[in-house]
This record gives sequence, C-alpha cells and structure tokens, in this order.
Amino acid sequence: MTGFKITHRAATKASDYIAYKITQVLKFTLNIFYGNKYAKRAVILETIAAVPGMVAGMFNHLKALRRMKDDEGWIRELLDEAENERMHLMIFLDIAKPSWIERLLVLLGQGAFIVVYGVLYLLSSKIAHRIVGYFEEEACKSYTEYLEKIDSGTVENVAAPEIAIKYYNLTADARLRDVILLIREDEAKHRDRNHEFADSYQAKELPAHQS
Repeated sequence: MTGFKITHRAATKASDYIAYKITQVLKFTLNIFYGNKYAKRAVILETIAAVPGMVAGMFNHLKALRRMKDDEGWIRELLDEAENERMHLMIFLDIAKPSWIERLLVLLGQGAFIVVYGVLYLLSSKIAHRIVGYFEEEACKSYTEYLEKIDSGTVENVAAPEIAIKYYNLTADARLRDVILLIREDEAKHRDRNHEFADSYQAKELPAHQS
C-alpha cells in the first residue's frame, strides 16, 4: 500500500485534452447526483469502470482474429481489468445497498456507456484508453477522500463485506478501510496501464525517426 501515489497525466495533445474534458464532464455529473455519498458514488464509478475492459478486450480479440496476429497479452489483461472492476461493484452493492430505482439507473447508465464507449473505441482506441486513464485518476482521488472520511469518523469503518474478504483473501476481522485501500491500489494499476495503452497508440502515430 505504501507505493500508492495520486498522479495526473498532463494532456499534451488534442486527443488528451478531449479525453480529459470528457472525464471532467462525467465527474461533474456524478458529483451533482451523489456528492459526498461515497458508497453510492462508488457503485456508479464501478458500474462505468467495469465496461471499458470488456469492450476493449472484445475489440482486441476480434482484431487479433482478423489480422491473425498475437495480441501481445492485451486481451487477457483487459478482461482481467473488467473482472476486477466487476468485483469492486459487487463489493459496493453490498455496502451501499442501492434501491431498485438506483439499480435501474445504474443499468441504464451502463447500457448507454457500453454503446458510447464502443463507438469511441472504434473511432479512436487511443482516446478511449486515455479516458480510462483519466477516469481512474479520479477514482483514486475519490477513494482517497473516502479513506479520509473514514479516518475522520465521518464515515463508519464497518466490517468488510464477506465478498470482499473472500476476493482479497482478508482476515475475518477486516474493516471497510482495508477494502478501500486495496480497491484504490487496483484503480492505480488500471490508471497507469491504460495511460500506457494510450501511449502505445500514440507512439505508432509518430514518424519512424521519432518513434
């Protein structure tokens, strides 16, 4: 846990600015609805975060089949990311216990995001991965705020859900704070990896003597 850092990838190209602005719009919208309701914010965050890895994994799978070339490990890594985010969602559903109306909104939001992200990935995989990188930066900030609220006593440090204990192989007396630390660490890994994916597309766009 000691290696965690809040980082920000500065936008240097027009595509980066586009990706960053899209992320800020998503953040603004999320704050309007949930503000300081951290558990319910996390449900929305993880609902959206579980989509990109699956969409990108599918498109890279189809590309590998079409080109009859090795995917260099991208497919498995992206699908593992999607599964990790799905488990985060399952954990926070247990903590936040959203109403049926909130669950319906989550499903509608997820459906819309699948379509939007799928189209975006087809148009520009680089921007799509950069958006995820920026989105995960915001997730790291959000979970850091969540931890601060727990440490200050504003949010109760309840017992860790059983699903989290099993997934992360925690001790039976684990608390919510232990779970948030691990989830934040996951998000930091996804943040860095998606920025690396975006960089790899950017490198391919450079002239041969610059790449």
